[in-house]
Amino acid sequence: NIEICGIDLFENPKEAKAHLGYLPEIPPLYPDMTVDEYLIFAARLHRIENNAIRARVDDTKQRCGLNHRGKQLIGTLSKGFQQRVGIAQAIIHGPAVIILDEPTVGLDPNQMREIRELISELRSFSSVILSTHILSEVTATCERALIIHEGRIVLDQSIKDLTGKQTLEEIFLNV
Repeated sequence: NIEICGIDLFENPKEAKAHLGYLPEIPPLYPDMTVDEYLIFAARLHRIENNAIRARVDDTKQRCGLNHRGKQLIGTLSKGFQQRVGIAQAIIHGPAVIILDEPTVGLDPNQMREIRELISELRSFSSVILSTHILSEVTATCERALIIHEGRIVLDQSIKDLTGKQTLEEIFLNV
């Protein structure tokens, strides 16, 4: 069984998915839209009431460091800012669980640091699941690591407990 916030995903899929925010590896962005247009579109898809959309967009832009980018076309943004827009669409509805798939792939070191800081901030109001094959990203960003192999959890441990024993890469190779 899969439950999201106590809601069975198979019995009530729409209700369960309403508690999820998701950023795929390649963000679902429209390069010909401005940041504001895209976030308003995302808010409507998440059924945010019209009278609350502007406040949600402004709050989400502030959280994601996009305050001064609202009128800019997404296609003109750097990859790092496009990732921020992707994260913004994933959190605009205030989900309890955020799933980020490879959020730092292709970013330069400064952009990676900024996205890591943003993920840290997201943890203050949501559970964040980071899906990645870059294991150094797990140790830099996460509090807990799970390794799943052939549908089974083969490692479930806090990053603190892993420190000093073996690297996560070594553990991955062993399990």
